[in-house]
Amino acid sequence: MQFCDLELYSKKIMHLKYSLRPKALLVLEDGKVFEGKASGKIGTTTGEICFNTGMTGYQEIFTDPSYFGQIVVMASSHIGNYGVEENEVESDGIKIAGMVCKKFNNGFSRARAKKSLQQYFEESNIVSISDVDTRSVVRYVRDKGSMNCIISSEILDVEELKKLLAKVPKMEGLELSSKVSTKQSYFYGDQNAKHKIAVIDFGVKKNILRSLAERDSYLQIFPMTASVADVLAFKPDGIMLSNGPGDPGAMPKETQFVKELVDTDIPVFGICLGHQLLAQSQGISTFKMHAGHRGINSPVKNLISGKSEITSQNHGFSVNPEDIEKNPNVEITHVNLNDQTIEGIRIKNKNAFSVQYHPEACPGPLDARYLFDEFVTLIEKVNGVKK
Repeated sequence: MQFCDLELYSKKIMHLKYSLRPKALLVLEDGKVFEGKASGKIGTTTGEICFNTGMTGYQEIFTDPSYFGQIVVMASSHIGNYGVEENEVESDGIKIAGMVCKKFNNGFSRARAKKSLQQYFEESNIVSISDVDTRSVVRYVRDKGSMNCIISSEILDVEELKKLLAKVPKMEGLELSSKVSTKQSYFYGDQNAKHKIAVIDFGVKKNILRSLAERDSYLQIFPMTASVADVLAFKPDGIMLSNGPGDPGAMPKETQFVKELVDTDIPVFGICLGHQLLAQSQGISTFKMHAGHRGINSPVKNLISGKSEITSQNHGFSVNPEDIEKNPNVEITHVNLNDQTIEGIRIKNKNAFSVQYHPEACPGPLDARYLFDEFVTLIEKVNGVKK
């Protein structure tokens, strides 16, 4: 059999496997039902439904700890087409609770990929559903707002699925960072680097660590249960508050921890959940957004420079602008140009600032990488430039 015949035969077998996949259901909290086909592991999973509008970067999205407890609807038409590559992960494994997509590719075209997305999902016990009109799902969630949902390829009784779903706690009020934070502190980077930065891990993405290490920094990553004394024992020049999942309003202990860190006057930089906790430490409340921001093309304006940037985002909570207006020590530095939500703040009387979006990207544009440079500049201003 010639090569072209083998290739055609292989494609036919793959198409046959795809067409024979069992039926699956997606049921939303309000009773809305979408039908599709099973992909990944056969089973049942629950979580808060959300959607990501990015056209690429599915592996980084699936391994982002900020998605813990969520079922992600991928707006891109084809998922899995470039396979899985071991270096394109943001944590130690898949963190999403499930996935919804239009076309799920069993095969992949990229030479350096090591396995298919199907293999990756099966190994990680991830239940997903494909062959769904994701445009309809995204529009529905956009209009109705985030809510819990259930995916099943083993239970096809809608009423039974509704009963299971009714037992799932809502995202609002859930503390989830403890599920993904490191249990033991560890080091990252060159110990002879110019700067020492303590990273508080609420669900940190690997590329945040890379971005800091690239700027001549040696890192100690601390669990979220660390004490201020633990952090100060490292004698850090700066402190990074990482991203993470869940409701910041359900983290009073961590908010107090952040307040004590800020009060040391060591430079502090917060990202995503770290931004929300920094705001709460200054008496600024947070709230659950209608549908959240998740994608790699969100426009943000820097109010200090007057410039705009295209950003990568993943959050379902935001800080309250009314509380900021009442606090003379907090300055708004960035706003979202789509809905005017707060995207960045600076504490005027402290060495602390934060952004709601992801300057490290992965996936996404690199427009906001300058924020890591500004953090290092602040460290050098406060501590002096080391030789």
